Amino acid sequence: MKEANKTLNLCGHAAVTARWRRAPESIQRLFFDYPTSRRIGVMTKALATARKVYRCVEPAELEKIAGTVHHGGIVAVVEAPRLESPRRGDPRRWAAAGEPVLVLDRIGNAHNLGAIARTAAFLGVKHMVIPDTSEAARPNDAAYRVAEGGFEHLSVWLPRDLGALVRDLAAAGYDVVAAATRGGAKSEGNAESAAPVALVLGNEEEGLSADLAAACTRAVTLAGTGAVESLNVSVAAAILLDRLLGRRG
Repeated sequence: MKEANKTLNLCGHAAVTARWRRAPESIQRLFFDYPTSRRIGVMTKALATARKVYRCVEPAELEKIAGTVHHGGIVAVVEAPRLESPRRGDPRRWAAAGEPVLVLDRIGNAHNLGAIARTAAFLGVKHMVIPDTSEAARPNDAAYRVAEGGFEHLSVWLPRDLGALVRDLAAAGYDVVAAATRGGAKSEGNAESAAPVALVLGNEEEGLSADLAAACTRAVTLAGTGAVESLNVSVAAAILLDRLLGRRG
């Protein structure tokens, strides 16, 4: 499926700069405060040449434009991404290229989604998959702000059937690893395996759905002291991705 296009507010210097480097033409309008104006001369010059709107505004107006006090001194209005379903054969193409995949089963908090995207980009994940359900957070203004530019380095997919895609990843040769709160093997990394990795993370409250967990090739559990039951999903994602991907090569 495809989503209807809307606009997205990218807030913060890191997020705006990352978009500028990847797709400067996608920036429709740019607003910033006076301190930030001294850091973005190249952007404003290019926008002037393209006859696009850019303006230095007072903090109160910038907050109103951003819809948050956490605007970081700059807001770029861009076209929201179109989230598409992977095409037939994509999992095999990704596997052949050795591209890591992150599958998120109903991660509901946009800040968690953004934090996970930031970590995923840092560690070289190429594809993020989210389900087409109202329970799942989408890459919105808040997620982009927290991601600090991470979404610019990820392809985000919205499959029609998440379980079917996970089974396709396994059939394509992926080591499909389910993050389990309990009952999985102790996570020791994936350094000895040549298979590309797909990490599957579940909802903050409910964890992975049973059918999705069954479609994975193995499950891992982070061992703690038992003082608390589990980690925030974004923290668990960072630790597991580092163990599964960061030690390779």
